[in-house]
Amino acid sequence: MISELLGARVRDYLLVIGRILARFGLTANTWTVIGLLLNVGVAAVIAANQPRWGGGLLLVASAFDMVDGAVARATDSVSRFGGFLDSTLDRYSEAIVYGGVLIYLLRADDADVGIVLVFVATVGALLISYARARAEAAGFTAAVGLVARPERVILLAIALLAGHPLWALWILAIATHLTAVTRILHVRRLAGQGTPTARSSSSPPAVSSDRS
Repeated sequence: MISELLGARVRDYLLVIGRILARFGLTANTWTVIGLLLNVGVAAVIAANQPRWGGGLLLVASAFDMVDGAVARATDSVSRFGGFLDSTLDRYSEAIVYGGVLIYLLRADDADVGIVLVFVATVGALLISYARARAEAAGFTAAVGLVARPERVILLAIALLAGHPLWALWILAIATHLTAVTRILHVRRLAGQGTPTARSSSSPPAVSSDRS
């Protein structure tokens, strides 16, 4: 995934940002909660019939997906609970934004199509994350596929800025499920090889803070 490649390249720059933000005295978990609240605000703006503003703010709010992890690394406070909280609130954030898009689309002429697409895209997005979590719990890596969360956010934000969120929803309704299936097949292949790659089968399941 593109986000995996870019994440590795900007990690050092994010560490610098993390050191700067750490001076505010807020913990990484606090930044995670702030990110969730920002996404609630984004959903409210979209629901208020302001898709273009919502698209721009969505890009700003999505930056907090990287801020909390950067602060945790800069302050040497990376924890299993922090990774768990981060991943869980990310799911809430994404679902809430889709909810804002749904309310916006209820006013459109093709509301019926929009409702179905939001539902299908939301389910696909959650399954992507669940597939990775279950794979890592079983001892396999599963950071594969077309659209991790950064790709989904950027695609939806661009469509909102263009005033046509349905464009993104059509793509996401298909691409999210293709990604989930890709992860299933990937883990099936690894399981067939009989060699766990994320951790040994005797180790406790790790909590990944990477974006799903």
